[in-house]
Amino acid sequence: MYFISTRGNEKVTAAQAIVQGLAKDGGLFVPERFPQVTKEELDAMIPMSYAERACFVLSKYLEEYDKAGLLAACEKAYSKFEGKDAAPLVRLDEGVYMLELFHGPTCAFKDMALTLLPYLLRAGSDMLGVKEQILILVATSGDTGKAALEGFRDAEGIKIMVFYPDDGVSKMQKLQMCTQEGGNVNVVAVKGNFDDCQTAVKKIFASEECKAQLKEKNTILSSANSINFGRLAPQIAYYFSAYLDLLSSDQIQPGEEVNFTVPTGNFGNILAAYYAKRMGLPVGKLVCASNRNNVLTDFIRSGKYKTEGRAFHKTMSPSMDILISSNLERLVFELSGRNAALTAERMRDLSQKGCYEISEEERQAMQKEFFAGYATEDQTVECIYDLFTEIGYPMDTHTGVAMSVARDYFEKEKDDKRNMVIVSTASPYKFPQDVLYALTGNDVKDSFKGVKRINALTAMAIPASLAGLRDKPVRFRKSVPVADAFKEVLKFLE
Repeated sequence: MYFISTRGNEKVTAAQAIVQGLAKDGGLFVPERFPQVTKEELDAMIPMSYAERACFVLSKYLEEYDKAGLLAACEKAYSKFEGKDAAPLVRLDEGVYMLELFHGPTCAFKDMALTLLPYLLRAGSDMLGVKEQILILVATSGDTGKAALEGFRDAEGIKIMVFYPDDGVSKMQKLQMCTQEGGNVNVVAVKGNFDDCQTAVKKIFASEECKAQLKEKNTILSSANSINFGRLAPQIAYYFSAYLDLLSSDQIQPGEEVNFTVPTGNFGNILAAYYAKRMGLPVGKLVCASNRNNVLTDFIRSGKYKTEGRAFHKTMSPSMDILISSNLERLVFELSGRNAALTAERMRDLSQKGCYEISEEERQAMQKEFFAGYATEDQTVECIYDLFTEIGYPMDTHTGVAMSVARDYFEKEKDDKRNMVIVSTASPYKFPQDVLYALTGNDVKDSFKGVKRINALTAMAIPASLAGLRDKPVRFRKSVPVADAFKEVLKFLE
């Protein structure tokens, strides 16, 4: 299996795509074809563990990776999760389920991929004979940063540096990153929002001057953001796993379609569901849930992607506070009939003019696959409160957005009787102040008081990784202008 750029003629192996991260022309790597999973293969996956299911799905794309080594890596990665199942499916109501993706080391869905990515990168580097030190550069809106730092902590031959928006993550997310252990890690705040962080990192990747300076330090770049296919691929697996869990518990019949609602900002999580569908998984509608930064909602409804003149909102679901959704480029590439020149033109228009528009035919094709909606802050709070009051199930703020949009879908599409799986992306304890406010109407200034009060109210176990945060020393306090990002990279490598 080879991988091609969304913007040009570059064609690479899976190992090259993962080690390189971003195509040389600035495009994203996509598989040259979507491997298919047959009904017989789905049946064979039912009794498998989550690690075995993940290995099976990944091996469809990563053909040159040793399958035994890949399975061992999956088993090692998912053994770090609390409980026997890395991605449990919880029944909420008749035909409505919650896919819990927050049982990993950092209590967010990014763990599903970032516990495995270090192996994919190391094995890929070995296959390619890479001798240089690898520098992982990450822009984060909150969860990717911590998950990547933890995944690559003290990894041999690898350094990792994370940029986050100075005032754009929750207090718990910031504390998770700034107390990170490891001799090969660095965390720097950027005076701006997530889009500023992401743009700064992309510019470094695209700059030949930056690459030349890094080469002098015997260092090459790679990425742990979902622009890297090695980050995206493991996420495909949990959609298969959720479907298989519904099958094994007789909630659905073989071949029956299932809908998914996914809270998304950078479009990677829901794109993984789309890829699963392209592989043959019986997926019905993909419901794209946004917060007030609803650029994706507008795009899916209108076919026009516009950031120019759009206000950026800081919300209680900060991991979705994004206006430039990088992974959308992969979907736009597919909608265009895999027209790399047209995709490159559209991405240039977005960069230079702040907008682009797809054709009416493409828009209609997109709307057959996707439904889009968004939730305001008040709607998110109301939904978190309602679900807990009704069935005693606590949600984080991002999952609250998803549930609110799912309820909107149920109301508007009453004839759609397919089962709905809502993707829960983080533990409520990662956003304790906002969750406590949603549940009780009470404000607390201290995150750890919020954790204790949520625990007393819900009896939901506090993840060990969050419980011990209060006593960890803060290692990283630096905040810099966006323009100084690469200077900080060079300082880190000194």
